[in-house]
Amino acid sequence: MAIASIHELTKTYAKPGSSVHVLALRGISIEFVEGESVAICGQSGSGKSTLMNLLGCLDRPTSGSYLLGDLDVSQLNDDELSDIRGRRIGFVFQSFNLIPQLTVLENLEVPLFYQGCPVRVRREKALELAELVGLGDRGHHRPSELSGGQQQRAAIARSLINDPLILLADEPTGNLDTATGETILGIFDKLRDQGKTILMVTHEPEVAARCDRMITLRDGAVIDDVHNSTRPLERSSVA
Repeated sequence: MAIASIHELTKTYAKPGSSVHVLALRGISIEFVEGESVAICGQSGSGKSTLMNLLGCLDRPTSGSYLLGDLDVSQLNDDELSDIRGRRIGFVFQSFNLIPQLTVLENLEVPLFYQGCPVRVRREKALELAELVGLGDRGHHRPSELSGGQQQRAAIARSLINDPLILLADEPTGNLDTATGETILGIFDKLRDQGKTILMVTHEPEVAARCDRMITLRDGAVIDDVHNSTRPLERSSVA
């Protein structure tokens, strides 16, 4: 079942101070299936960041359609896109993007706070997700008191707080050492096994190899879309 799909998606940017326009995405069509992990790869300037911005409803396409679930989000206004981001999409960033003044549990609760969720419900969900990513004993610590790997675990937990349809991860192991990155990838493996759809931008071949599928972009077009037959059967456990 397709959880998200784009059809003939294009994005054109105007260069500041000139009449030059750059075609960042060139009419690409992709379906993303529920419960699969997908690596989005390509060199700098290939269009992968533009694609992720569109999939994350952070920007609108110039033309084409984007169905998220049964909703064409390419036609929504800014307020509607903001609501979709809060309710249907989870984000994991390379730089974690945690609020330094808040504890782990408070950071996890932020998306629910903006939706008016009751305090007790927010805290119950935050505690559950902190346990899921191995931070059950760190809930009252602030980001500065955590290692990089722990901060990324917190960011993953926060991305799951609204039970999103898709999870978007932008170079999620880019700021981590090899061992810590392996642990984070183990968490993504576990989430994928639980039925989450994960779309991950990466330039690391070993990270892409862990995904079910690898899509490669070049000059705004899809040049390769392959299922990964070498994906390891034995995945790392969450430490």
